Amino acid sequence: MTEQELRGLLDELRSLPHETEWVEFKCNNRNPQEIGEYLSALSNAAKLHYRQYAYLVFGLENETHKVVGTRFKPRQAKKGNEPLEAWLAKLLDPRIDFRIHEFQYKEEIAVVIFEIDAARSKPVKFSGTEYIRVGESKKKLADFSEKERRLWQNISGYDWSEQICKKATVNDLVPEAIEQARKQYIEKNPRLASEVGLWDDITFLNKVKLTINGKITRSALLLLGKDESVYHLSPYVAKISWILRDGENLEIDYAHFTPPFILNINALFKKIRNITIRHLPDGTLFPLEISQYDPWIIREALHNAIAHQDYELRGKINLVEKPDELVFSNDGSFIPGSVEEVIKTDAPPSFYRNPCLANAMVELNMIDTIGSGIKRMFLKQRQRFFPLPDFDLTRKDKVIVKIQGKILDKNYTQLLISKTDLDLSTVMLLDKVQKKMPVRLEETALLRRDGLIEGKRPNIYISSYIASITGQKATYIKQRGLDDGHYVELVTQYLKKYGSADRKELDDLLMSKLPEILTDEQKLNKINMLLSRKMRHDMGLIKNVGSARAPKWVLVKEGSN
Repeated sequence: MTEQELRGLLDELRSLPHETEWVEFKCNNRNPQEIGEYLSALSNAAKLHYRQYAYLVFGLENETHKVVGTRFKPRQAKKGNEPLEAWLAKLLDPRIDFRIHEFQYKEEIAVVIFEIDAARSKPVKFSGTEYIRVGESKKKLADFSEKERRLWQNISGYDWSEQICKKATVNDLVPEAIEQARKQYIEKNPRLASEVGLWDDITFLNKVKLTINGKITRSALLLLGKDESVYHLSPYVAKISWILRDGENLEIDYAHFTPPFILNINALFKKIRNITIRHLPDGTLFPLEISQYDPWIIREALHNAIAHQDYELRGKINLVEKPDELVFSNDGSFIPGSVEEVIKTDAPPSFYRNPCLANAMVELNMIDTIGSGIKRMFLKQRQRFFPLPDFDLTRKDKVIVKIQGKILDKNYTQLLISKTDLDLSTVMLLDKVQKKMPVRLEETALLRRDGLIEGKRPNIYISSYIASITGQKATYIKQRGLDDGHYVELVTQYLKKYGSADRKELDDLLMSKLPEILTDEQKLNKINMLLSRKMRHDMGLIKNVGSARAPKWVLVKEGSN
């Protein structure tokens, strides 16, 4: 790697959560035995978390991830009379590759990164003992039987979702679910539409790999199985719970959903109270009516939970609905490690927890192409000017995703509307600012340089002076629109001059002056609300002397009703 690439890698590692088990930060610890134990622990942890590499980094504070530099020079170090690198490699069993990178992060700030290959044929030992990372601690693998079992499964290529349910037959599947799977497969592969119609059920299921030589896999039962046939999965659980909570977080309703998930996700979706928002901050900024949640995002989050659930933990998937928030949770660690890395690489990960299930769901058009669904969720929220999804990865056995259904910070919304050229990484930083989440010093400096934030750390906030940010006030007005008072004045002056006006005349007056971000339909709705609600009902300035279908607006004379 070049020094520039190594600096970029270091910045990525620094952005990871503190308890990432395949990364360890040190300052100057030079104990050869401990370094060897970390090589074992990190290599095994990387395999357990479906990573290609693990990293042991010298020159960073563990708690703050601050780059402080190191005096450790591993290529010059020795163990006895033997070079340290050779001594470490000799005691690793099986031998794994690790590469030592020594570079300058900034002038006179030395950093060392050990880039360690994930375990391959079996768990890696150092000096005869296997180690593993548990949270931020290095432990003996033998003391954690569940991690040891899962590590061996990962090494052997074991796929829980691909296993055959020996006593299950095609009669354990729901015919309507199979038919729905065919429709979604054709939607994904329209060129095969005529061919799919010639396949019998077993041929079709073999093609999408939900059956293997006609034998029913666990994936087939999850997606297409009858409720009464779920016992074939025992002792594992196949259930999604929807829980409705009020503003005080008290449970007021719930429902449980079992296979066939390809059908029952629709029933769950109908439970969600995806209301239409009509009153948003500054009505001229935003479409007048918009749903709280994008339906595609809801389905993608649910389908991702199904695809990536660790069913061996024997838990269920949950969707908690709160007044302005949806919270999805599924068992198992987040395989890619960090959301930032997923967004940046925008490519499929090297490993999957349930390859058979995930690939089948892609073929059945249930989840986006593996690796791009999360980025698309972020982009859709950004396009709606809503807060970005929150991925809570602090727990190693669970992934929690929160989708906001309300505007948190008016300035954030205004900024996205007026400055559409912001890259997604910058939007993600601004999203952290509006949510009062920690932002690193260098990230704060970047946002401040571009005039996107104000205040002093830690009390920073998104700049409210949008016009000065864009440097194009005319464009900003076109995007943002004018205050309602301006439109009221235009209508008032028109009626004073001409006495009356029908709806077409007022549409012609206002359409070109409304924000360009609105569609024609949204502009017409805006004019309707301005006339009927604001000027007639709220302000009492005008009245309709025509009919409901053919209104004719006139000014209300002072003292008249």
